Amino acid sequence: MKHNKLYILVAVIVMSSMILAACATQATPTVVVTEAPATSAPVATTPPTAVPPTKVPTEVPTAAPTFEGFSLSATDCSYGGEFSSIEAVDELTVKFTLCYPDPAFLSKIAFSAFAIHSSDQIVATGGGGTELLENPIGTGPYMLSEWKRGDEIVFTQNPNYRGEAAKTPTLVFRWSSEAAQRLLELQSGTVDGIDNVGPADFDTVKNDPNLQLLNREALTTFYIGMNNTFKPFDDEKVRQAIAMGIDRQRIVDNFYPAGSSVAEYFTPCTLPNGCVGDPWYKFDVVAAKALLAEAGFPNGFDTTITYRDVVRGYLPQPGVVAQDIQAQLKANLNITAEIVVMESAAYLDATSAGTVGGLHLLGWGADFPDIVNFLDYHFGAGSSKQFGTHWTDITDALSAGAQLADNAARKPFYVTANNAIRQHVPMIPVAHGGSGVAYKAAVEGGQASPLGNEDFSVMSISGQDTFVWMQNAEPISLYCADETDGETLRACEQINESLYKYQLGGVAAEPNLATACTPNTDLTEYTCTLGTGIKFSDGSTLDANDVTMSLIAQWDASSPYHVARTATFEYFNALWGAFLNAPPPAP
Repeated sequence: MKHNKLYILVAVIVMSSMILAACATQATPTVVVTEAPATSAPVATTPPTAVPPTKVPTEVPTAAPTFEGFSLSATDCSYGGEFSSIEAVDELTVKFTLCYPDPAFLSKIAFSAFAIHSSDQIVATGGGGTELLENPIGTGPYMLSEWKRGDEIVFTQNPNYRGEAAKTPTLVFRWSSEAAQRLLELQSGTVDGIDNVGPADFDTVKNDPNLQLLNREALTTFYIGMNNTFKPFDDEKVRQAIAMGIDRQRIVDNFYPAGSSVAEYFTPCTLPNGCVGDPWYKFDVVAAKALLAEAGFPNGFDTTITYRDVVRGYLPQPGVVAQDIQAQLKANLNITAEIVVMESAAYLDATSAGTVGGLHLLGWGADFPDIVNFLDYHFGAGSSKQFGTHWTDITDALSAGAQLADNAARKPFYVTANNAIRQHVPMIPVAHGGSGVAYKAAVEGGQASPLGNEDFSVMSISGQDTFVWMQNAEPISLYCADETDGETLRACEQINESLYKYQLGGVAAEPNLATACTPNTDLTEYTCTLGTGIKFSDGSTLDANDVTMSLIAQWDASSPYHVARTATFEYFNALWGAFLNAPPPAP
């Protein structure tokens, strides 16, 4: 049976929960075992005895075994997160009970970091390890065939996919950080599509009859970050001075393609309430120097500029942009900055952990079309330590705004949040970067998704059984619950699916593995009904326990499956508020 190992899991979680109940000072989980069919959500009870259920021998004709649902509940909401409980009500029903209303729930649950994995594989791998990170079992149109580290990833059609089979049987991902190299490969015919056409190459692609250029909407932000736990960036006047002392228009004019713009707010203006409140500081060297002098640095200081040499839509030329910022700091403010380049995965891990001092260059592309994806992820109560200690005037405003469905009602809170971000300057928003995707002219079904989640299963070239895509960098892993890198997420999205999905080439959320997730009137409960007969690539059938396991492994910090690559689960913490049973912060 599919869930033999899951029975053992329930026992392990129950025992862990009973121990934690005696030791922990915060909310502790309750494992609820329910019988199907159920007419209502299970009620938290005393944890059952940690004994796996008795299984009926398969050789004896009998009725189908009772489904045992895997569920987890917080004792109360004082732990600080959004989820009160995640419950497998019956084999095809999952209920999410929230601590407060969330009008963006469907957009969040559609995101690839919350994709559904095989619970059997999560248990078998202990929630981590090479097999889970590099060969996850999914329900998507493709499955992994081979990953040649440093060279390419080969995907093949999932034989158990419930929908129309991928139009091209074999999909290959390759990568190069150089825009010129990617274009050369496309022109020579060795690849069929490339991401992030170089700013100087847009006209070349447009004028080549063998190619097609698709522009991607600029739902991105490039920013210069500062961590307030490192001197001298613990002084707000220093951060404000740097905000005034960098000519952002110069950077956009010199290093970004058409369709890009200077960022006056952290969030692109195309998102509701993205650009409310006071716009960003004007370039003013005199005022910047005066602030530095007030902070005790009339002659500047020494610092670093750290970045990863990876091209993104928000930062098409990272090396030269870093050098320009370095030159501006010296010329305008007499700040001497050493440039430090880090490997991509190590850099993302370090910025998330708050261990990168000086200035750091990063950016963001929309994962779903709601302001919480930009502001809450970066500055909310559950956000990472990238900018250091949180500011309560920002987090309080964001928390209040996120709970309202009406954009007009939300506006005052985002005015407050944007003004507070402008005052505290955790980062300097520089550009909303436009970008482009190029394909061979013969490609049918090509997209330039504003979310960067191109679906290759609908792309094809007549007479070809292999489609080769070249992006900017190699994926970090294929278990994207614990990843934030866009190139990594795109690869995961070919294999694993979420309860909802985003429209092809668009941003609206629509049913996927779930036929519907129905909210109650105050948006504090969402009941999701799964489609019937959905198979994983290994032939096993998707059920509610796969859903609850996939999400509880992220939610519950005490779970033995809360492992992945780094156990950071940054998206979960940022977008759902907090982990359950998280250890107290280090003193």
